[in-house]
Amino acid sequence: MTTTTTLITPTAATPMSSHWRDFLALTKPGVVRLVVFTGLCGLLAAPGSINPVLGFTAILCIALAAGGAAAFNQWYEADLDALMKRTAKRPLPAGRVSRNDARDFAAVLCGASVLTMGLAIGWLAAAILAVSIFYYVVVYTMWLKPRTPQNIVVGGGAGAFPPLIGWVAVSGDITLTPVLLFAIIFFWTPPHFWALAMFVKSDYAKAGVPMMPVVHGERATRHQILAYSLFMVPLAAAPWYLGTAGIIYGAASLALTGFFAALSVPVGLRTSSDGDTMKPEKRLFAYSIIYLFALFAALVVDRVMQNAGLIGGVA
Repeated sequence: MTTTTTLITPTAATPMSSHWRDFLALTKPGVVRLVVFTGLCGLLAAPGSINPVLGFTAILCIALAAGGAAAFNQWYEADLDALMKRTAKRPLPAGRVSRNDARDFAAVLCGASVLTMGLAIGWLAAAILAVSIFYYVVVYTMWLKPRTPQNIVVGGGAGAFPPLIGWVAVSGDITLTPVLLFAIIFFWTPPHFWALAMFVKSDYAKAGVPMMPVVHGERATRHQILAYSLFMVPLAAAPWYLGTAGIIYGAASLALTGFFAALSVPVGLRTSSDGDTMKPEKRLFAYSIIYLFALFAALVVDRVMQNAGLIGGVA
């Protein structure tokens, strides 16, 4: 007597039993960590004070919103993710979570975050949080990403909202400093993301996503990376020389961004990557993440030192 065993490969239509880790993966926790950190830095650097419980609530809302937006992104791009080696093992293309469950999970996170932010913190912060979700899900994911190589340039605004939201949660208004923090992340995003896109270009080409290296080629992308990175030097230092941050932030921003620009030079000046492992691009991408953490940490240290009277205040 012989027994035949049939192996069933899970698909998005016939998912395996979902595990809590799969839903956590939908929130892109690696990305959310940076989002939460910049939001926390905006909150800590803002003038005034906030009850610790309310402060925690504001940061939790930012985290939930970012996670929900990421889940919406994966829900919408499940078919595209299945085509790319880098994303094929995500919960949806791997069949571990159904699309309906992912959509509902995303909606609950986003809705709860905005409502809680409005009721506990204020409706201006909640409105900006809602705009950030819409920007990432609709403007970037649904509209820009499949249509234009400038997707990440305009779409960079989606990740630039957290420090602005954190600042508004404390101060209740929008001033020059949070706008500058928004601009720093906005202009940091293209060289950060294009450095990644350079060494996963084949994935994007296979999936038909019009990323800069796919549409305009490596040379044009390298030049763009270099141009944005050089522009970051004066931009990142702007809170210092415009008088909204102190000398600790100013010195840190010049050192950190100067090194960022230095790493972009070998990327921008290369003429070919054939036969190598694209080490300059990978170094720039890895440092770009450390850079943003360090830059925003320097802003908080600067503010703490000012509040303690250890350095002079700013206007």
